[in-house]
Amino acid sequence: MTTDAEYQGRITSYDWDDLMRLWSEIKAKNTSNFWDAGKALEYLVLRAFQLDGAEVAWPDSVKIKGKIVEQIDGVVYTDSLACLIECKDTTEEVNIEPIAKLRNQLLRRQATAIGSVFSRTGFTEATVTLTGFVAPQTILLWGGEEIEYSLQHKFICKSLVKKYRVCVHKGIPNYDITTESFS
Repeated sequence: MTTDAEYQGRITSYDWDDLMRLWSEIKAKNTSNFWDAGKALEYLVLRAFQLDGAEVAWPDSVKIKGKIVEQIDGVVYTDSLACLIECKDTTEEVNIEPIAKLRNQLLRRQATAIGSVFSRTGFTEATVTLTGFVAPQTILLWGGEEIEYSLQHKFICKSLVKKYRVCVHKGIPNYDITTESFS
């Protein structure tokens, strides 16, 4: 079993081209044995933010009195946003469970913290609808096309800010950033 330090050591050697290759492997469900289930997407998303200039906190466990109370896929700090990251690499569209989990994690943090859930296969329609009602927490939904679009154009930080602004302005948690041109 690969350790978190080994994952971090490998992914921090990746550039944008390496991330595009890893994304292709994730989509094809053909990552190397180095990556345990779901870990490749988790580290790919964080590395993309890091390459785009964000400060990144790598996956970690939060302990209270020596007991693990939550596991976090990562945190990204960019453009005055603090964003908890949750990644799901599943064969089916994601249901409401990870959004509910992330909402509970956000309840224990500063009110200004937001969350983002990244899913290779997207989200069920019910999940998108219900995510619009998790206020006052802000949770943004990212589908596979948006992940790929952000990797291709190397602007995942701008994508996060745009999704956040649209969510604040219009209450839409899954604004499709592939409709944007950030040149």
